[in-house]
Amino acid sequence: MSQNKIPGSSGYALIGDKSYDFYKDPVHFCNSRIDSFGSRIFQARLLNKPTVFVCSVKGMKEMLCEKVNIFGASYTSSMCKLFGDVICFAHGEEAQLLRLSLMQLFNHKALETHRDYVNRVCTRNLKDLAQCREPVVIYEMFKRLATELVLGIFLNIDAEESAAFSKQITELSTQHWHGLISTPLNVKVSAWSSGFSQALEAKEKLLNIIDERLKSENEGFISKIKDVPFPESTSAAQHLLLFISALIPKALASLLTSFTIELAGSNKVQVRKRARENESYLDHVLLEVERLWPSFIGGRRVAKQDTTLCGYTVPKGTQVMFIAFAVHRDPEIFAEPDEFQPERWSGRNAGQETLLCCFGNGSRNCIGIGLNNLILKTAVGYLVNNYSWEMDPPTQSLHYKWLPVTRPCEDLKIKFTSCSYKNQCSPSTPDCPVHHQRSV
Repeated sequence: MSQNKIPGSSGYALIGDKSYDFYKDPVHFCNSRIDSFGSRIFQARLLNKPTVFVCSVKGMKEMLCEKVNIFGASYTSSMCKLFGDVICFAHGEEAQLLRLSLMQLFNHKALETHRDYVNRVCTRNLKDLAQCREPVVIYEMFKRLATELVLGIFLNIDAEESAAFSKQITELSTQHWHGLISTPLNVKVSAWSSGFSQALEAKEKLLNIIDERLKSENEGFISKIKDVPFPESTSAAQHLLLFISALIPKALASLLTSFTIELAGSNKVQVRKRARENESYLDHVLLEVERLWPSFIGGRRVAKQDTTLCGYTVPKGTQVMFIAFAVHRDPEIFAEPDEFQPERWSGRNAGQETLLCCFGNGSRNCIGIGLNNLILKTAVGYLVNNYSWEMDPPTQSLHYKWLPVTRPCEDLKIKFTSCSYKNQCSPSTPDCPVHHQRSV
C-alpha cells in the first residue's frame, strides 16, 4: 500500500501545523507543493488536523460527485453557531429533502419573477458611472449593488424607500460576517466584547428583523419560504439569515470586480465588442472569469470511512479540502491554464462547465447558482452596452488576495466612459490605453 500514500506529510500536532503558511499565501502554498511532489493531491496539517488538498479536476469530481456520500460536510462549530440549522450543515436524507424543497424557490420560473427587479436595481446603480468625477472603487460599488439586490429579493426591502433600514441590516450583516473570520471565542468583559461575541449579537438582531418580516410580508420570496416544510419552526428565519449574509454580496462583488478588470483598457476593446454583440460569448467570458478568479478558496469535507481518492488511501476522519483556483487551473483539462481565453468554452472545453467548482459541485453545490448568474449577466450586460472603461491610475497593483473572498489586495479604481452601443458605436471608440497582466 506504500505506493498509495498521499504525497506530503500531515506533521505532528501543533508543531507541524501549516495553517499560517496556507492562509498567508494559499496560491504559493499549493503551487509550491504541487511542483515539489509532482502531484495535485497532497497532504499537510491545517487547523491542526491532517488535511488532504485536492487541486485536480479528477480529484474534485471524485470527492464531490462520485463519493459525495463518503466525503461528508465538514464545518466548524463556530459556523453552525453563526447560522443555525441550515441546509449547509444537513446530512443524508434530511439534506436531500431540504434541498428539493428549497430548489423550488430558485428554479427557472422563480428566477423570472426577479428579472425586472434585478434589471431596475442594476440600471439605477450603474447608470451614472461616467458622471463620477473620481475613478470608482469597483469592489465596494459592486458590493453595495449586490447587497441591495439580496435584501430586496429575500426580504422585500426597497433600498430607495427604506434607506436607513437597509443600512441597519447591512451593518448588522457585516458585523455578523466578521464572526467567520475572528477567533471563535464568545467573550464579554465590561464594555468590551470579542468579534465573535459581536457577531452572535448581530445574528440575534438580524433574526428578530427577519421574524418580523416573515410575519408582515405576504408576497415575494419571503412569503414562499414560509411554505417550505422545514423540520423546525425557526428554520425559515435561519435560512433567510444565510441568504442575506454578507457572504453572497461579497461573492458577487468578487466576480464582477474580476470581470471589470479583465475587460479594462484599449487592449480589450474587441473582447467587450464581441461580448456586447454575442450573448454566448459573454457567457464564456463569465465562465473564464469564474475559472481564473473563483470567489471562494474551496470547501472542506471529512472522510466518513476509509476510502481512496485518485488512487491514494484516505483514512476515516481525514479532512479533505478542494482548492478551487488550483482545480480550475488543472493543465490536464485546461490548456494554458493561466491565460484568459473565453474561446476555450466553445472549443476544447465546450460543454465542460460542470468541471468548475466556484460554488461547489455535484449534488451539494450552491442552490442559488441560477440567481447568481442572473445578477451577474444583468450587471455585466449593462456595463458592456453602456461603457468603455480603464484602470485609473493605470499602474495599480493587480495582486489578488484569496481569503476570505477573492479580490484585489488594493481598492482598485476604474474610470468609466459613457458610450451607448445601441446605435452601433464604432470599434474605434476612444479608449485610453492601459495594458496589464494580473499576478497570482
